[in-house]
Amino acid sequence: MIPDRPFRSGLRVKGVTAHPGVFEMTWDSDGRATFSYGTERVPGQAHIIWRRIGTHAIFTPPPGP
Repeated sequence: MIPDRPFRSGLRVKGVTAHPGVFEMTWDSDGRATFSYGTERVPGQAHIIWRRIGTHAIFTPPPGP
């Protein structure tokens, strides 16, 4: 996480252990999102890349080929 850009206290944010640079955000008992930081597109503003948003099921790997 970027130290000078804190999230509001109601959001629980932590790194995803198996994927360095990817973070998990929890805002409700079953509200989850994963994201990473991209290269700034506007100077001084974080560029967030949303990966998956939904329930706890977002942590289930997608089906293989």
